[in-house]
Amino acid sequence: MRILITGAAGFIGSALAHALLDRGDEVLGYDNLNDYYDVSLKQARLDRLLLRDGFRFVRAALEDRAALDAAFADFRPERVVNLAAQAGVRYSLENPRAYVDANIVGFLNILEACRERHVEHLVYASSSSVYGGNRKLPFSVDDSVDHPLSLYAASKKTNELMAHTYSHLYQLPTTGLRFFTVYGPWGRPDMALFLFTRKILAGEPIDVFNYGRHTRDFTYIDDIVEGVIRTLDRVPGPDPHFDPLAPTPASGQAPYRVYNIGNHQPVELSRYIELVEQALGMTAQKNLLPLQPGDVPDTSADVDALMRDTGYRPDTPVEVGVERFVRWYREFYGV
Repeated sequence: MRILITGAAGFIGSALAHALLDRGDEVLGYDNLNDYYDVSLKQARLDRLLLRDGFRFVRAALEDRAALDAAFADFRPERVVNLAAQAGVRYSLENPRAYVDANIVGFLNILEACRERHVEHLVYASSSSVYGGNRKLPFSVDDSVDHPLSLYAASKKTNELMAHTYSHLYQLPTTGLRFFTVYGPWGRPDMALFLFTRKILAGEPIDVFNYGRHTRDFTYIDDIVEGVIRTLDRVPGPDPHFDPLAPTPASGQAPYRVYNIGNHQPVELSRYIELVEQALGMTAQKNLLPLQPGDVPDTSADVDALMRDTGYRPDTPVEVGVERFVRWYREFYGV
């Protein structure tokens, strides 16, 4: 198939592109390589993809409607995976307009391009952040998600609502994936695992929020990619079991689905840090701090729906995933 991936120089996007190329798909990567984090890491991911047959690349932003429309017209994608976004919960407190521009205006441009080009299926990144103030665990796609705690979370919930509208009005098949704390080699420098590893190696103290007591459903990158591909290959139709008298946010009478994609085995942050220390053979100096504004104390994914519909089975223990990341980090940075 011809598959367009936005955010192709990002962590998940680059790993997904390699997996699709491995199975023989043509891939057009689309990314603006913004400086939210180290551009040289994004470029290194992209350089590996540019060596591969079947891969092409366009450097532009989602907000650039003309560039996006030109990419769609030239490549004529059959399916689209939208992973480009302004990421980060804490940064949304500092620069809220970036989230409206990339995550809402940019997503509208994606929806319009998919509608105009009759794309078979749009898969897009939502986030576990949409669960916000919910405290019932594990988080289920059938739960209400009307209490976001950050503009980032609100922008992702907005994407789900926009996607449903286009699925309803134009019969555009869409699937949203609520990612749960993705980690692994080539990961993002603003994420905890990357920060911990870098600072411990440098002999610097690490900031441990919520005093290390909060839990996260850490999900290894290979498991995430497998779930994205399984979802991409399954074009949704109207849910025959949808009841408008008792509606669920996860499906509808339109060709629309939302799934959690996680490891469904939460790990306490203090344990996560122990695994980093073991992999490095070093002990961290810790600054124990309260929970940060916009953060949630716990996440846990109910992935029963994704497992039922696609056969998704995450199988990478956090002990294995952390060790693989640390090995990659030391090789990549020569430390």
